[in-house]
Amino acid sequence: MNQITFQPCLRPALLEVTGCKDYREERDLFIRIDEILSHSGIEQEFIELSIQEKKINLDKLSTSQADFFCRGCLMALRGNIARLIKNLPHREFCKLLPDSTILRWFLGIERLDGIKAYAKSSSDRFAHWLSESSLQYINQRLIGMLAHADHSEALNLNLEEELDFENIYFDSTCLKADIHFPVDWVLLRDLTRTLMKATVIIRGQGLKHRIPQDPLKFLSDINSLVMKMTATNRIKDGRKKRKGILREMKALSQRIARHARSHLALLEQRGSETELGKGRIKLLKDRLESILGQVQPAIDQAHERIIGERQVKNEDKILSLYDADINIITRGKSTAQVEFGNKLWLGESSQGLIVDYLLEKQQTNDTKHVLPALNRLTKQQGLPVKKIWGDRGLDSATNKKKLCEEGIYNGLCPKNVTEFRDRLEKEPDLGAGLKRRAGTEARIAIIIKNFMGDKPRAKGFKHRQMMVGWAVLTHNLWVLARLEQAGLEEKQKAA
Repeated sequence: MNQITFQPCLRPALLEVTGCKDYREERDLFIRIDEILSHSGIEQEFIELSIQEKKINLDKLSTSQADFFCRGCLMALRGNIARLIKNLPHREFCKLLPDSTILRWFLGIERLDGIKAYAKSSSDRFAHWLSESSLQYINQRLIGMLAHADHSEALNLNLEEELDFENIYFDSTCLKADIHFPVDWVLLRDLTRTLMKATVIIRGQGLKHRIPQDPLKFLSDINSLVMKMTATNRIKDGRKKRKGILREMKALSQRIARHARSHLALLEQRGSETELGKGRIKLLKDRLESILGQVQPAIDQAHERIIGERQVKNEDKILSLYDADINIITRGKSTAQVEFGNKLWLGESSQGLIVDYLLEKQQTNDTKHVLPALNRLTKQQGLPVKKIWGDRGLDSATNKKKLCEEGIYNGLCPKNVTEFRDRLEKEPDLGAGLKRRAGTEARIAIIIKNFMGDKPRAKGFKHRQMMVGWAVLTHNLWVLARLEQAGLEEKQKAA
């Protein structure tokens, strides 16, 4: 694709501030990230990918329109990076943005005629600006540039130590979904809430079907039953009473579903007569159809587990009415025996850069990730990988054989204790490498808690993939910007 040119906005220079080390460090961090973005060509690639995904024909746009679109792309790129570094929700970030001199400078929103900020809806749109595959491509391009000397010199990083891509450290974790604990009877309360709130909107447009009471009264009814159900844990014959209460909840849920179906039919027949736009009507229909399709499965699941006292297979369980692509991950952690979300696979370099990542839709064994990850690193990104490290959960006969064939050192901790002891005696580097790999656990905590939040606020697997892509890009820029530069102390003294 041809080089895209546009006129960037003029940015006032940042004032020199003394007396606050924390402020100066944050200012230097954003200045350094700005330099990396400018020299790496990531901004150009981001604009090109945006044009491809949004199917923009620049030839049909005027110069001002093309400039406006390109600036919007850069606003999306830099806005997401800044928001994740600050680790703030959309609303809080947008409130901080106009008041922060550093953020205004980094995003280029400070102009001679005032400050042009944006609101939380635009910030949310920026978070979904590019697809996960495009974000993966940008992350791979950045790592590829850092790994190859000809591209790395163009970045003008001037690092004290050379980046190491020969040693790669693997680990996985659970990226928790933003859901409450999946209690069976609480699912019945959730569907009641969604169905009746949608019904209230439809009735507010004059589309009314016979219903004996205020639809929101059903929320009070189901909440009373939920509280009764919870109280059975502390009374005699609680199991028997639980079954009776669930039967009441089942009957109420089926009744609520019938009312919701009647109003959905009215919306489909006479939706054009209301003041609702086509987009709002489609949203209501999709919401109602999605929940109505899960009413009977949710009732059956609660019946099997509470009345029938039978186990339900994990793959058949409804964990959330609003997010289908969630897995039950049993990792035996001290803080959580069972977690609900998706497995996140990460590969880390010696300096802490995330060189490989994958968010799983369907849970698989960790041993099956090693070889595909190695292929992505060596074949797709061309990294000079010579040693890989991982805990005993990654060890398998297949992995050992393949690593031997590829001539790559096997630093995966053996499951067999005797084999592990023998290798420690024969290979002095094994213990040191596995000790360094333990630091990858901390790296995982950093990227999740500091850049995504303990429970990322992203509904649906597709949106969680995007969030991971943005988090990895921001994290790697943050790591690069904080690496020691050669001759920095001399420059500071001279200044």
